[in-house]
Amino acid sequence: MAKHQQSTPEQQSVRVLKVGERVRHILSELLARGEAHDDTLRASNISVTEVRMTPDLRNAKAYVKPLLGQDEAAVLKALRTNTAFFQKEVAKRLGLKFAPKLAFQPDESFDEADRIEQLLSDPKVARDLEDED
Repeated sequence: MAKHQQSTPEQQSVRVLKVGERVRHILSELLARGEAHDDTLRASNISVTEVRMTPDLRNAKAYVKPLLGQDEAAVLKALRTNTAFFQKEVAKRLGLKFAPKLAFQPDESFDEADRIEQLLSDPKVARDLEDED
């Protein structure tokens, strides 16, 4: 009689990360090949920077950024309009029991990095950093 193995939280976490990364690759490939029937998406170079999955793998948040941040609102609207297409394609290529429900969000990490860079280049902060040396 075979024992039923329980997975540890660490193993579940690794699986969630791996599935998220697979979804990111699938979405990136679909966008790069222009497979969505949408002129806005075909005309834009869009990076899928991260996909965060819920622990049950039922929901996925895809963080996206158009090249140079151009037409971000229009790109997000087009992605959200074509969510059903992306979900169907992800489901087909993933082979999971359930297809994750996709939600597209703007990736604001680049904006946050710029803000931090500006703070660090402030003369007052630079002076304090020099004092530490």
